[in-house]
Amino acid sequence: MIDLRGKCALVTGGSRGIGAATVRLLAESGADVVLGYHSRRDDAERVAAEARRWGVRAAAVASDIATPEGADGLVAAAVRELGALDLFVGNAGIWPVEEEDVTAISDARWRRTMAQNVDSMFYTTRAAARVLRDHGRIVLVASTAGQRGEAHHSDYGASKGAMIAFVKSLAPELAGRDITVNSVAPGWVDTEMCDIPYAHGGKERIAATIPLGRVADARDIAGPIVFLCS
Repeated sequence: MIDLRGKCALVTGGSRGIGAATVRLLAESGADVVLGYHSRRDDAERVAAEARRWGVRAAAVASDIATPEGADGLVAAAVRELGALDLFVGNAGIWPVEEEDVTAISDARWRRTMAQNVDSMFYTTRAAARVLRDHGRIVLVASTAGQRGEAHHSDYGASKGAMIAFVKSLAPELAGRDITVNSVAPGWVDTEMCDIPYAHGGKERIAATIPLGRVADARDIAGPIVFLCS
């Protein structure tokens, strides 16, 4: 079992899915955790309560991290709650469900995807890097779409490709402080985000294309994230 006792963590998008699974596993590993969320207060408070059952400190903080003020405020709140910051997991983001060719993607959809997936990533990571203790860890949740592209979701693929390039840029920047910067790139995961494509037998059809014969569970992704935090 990974031992993160004495470490202080911040997880964005922590009210559900991969973020919630990561909060729970960090707590199980002994880390104190603040989870950021946008609007799902009840879900976030429930995840924080579950984390506290492991005897750690855990709190949920609402913030709009697509703005610099919101991102700075979230990181500042985490430091107030925990006293310091060692681990930052940038998980918040969106996947536009509608399949659209590039010729049909509206300016509004493009801007929303970039705001939620790229702006929020930059603002929160910048704020976290300013206060992370030496020997800290940064893990950002990308996607296989950022590695190989995703037809009819070019906005999403571009946003996650930007994240992967961002991680590669930050790793040498922060290495002098012994802060590691990594990303994980999930494919299909059994979370609420995929409810629509999974409906009407879609999940089974997708699973049939995967060598393991199933889509990932959120805990499958949380494990590597926590490993990279160790």
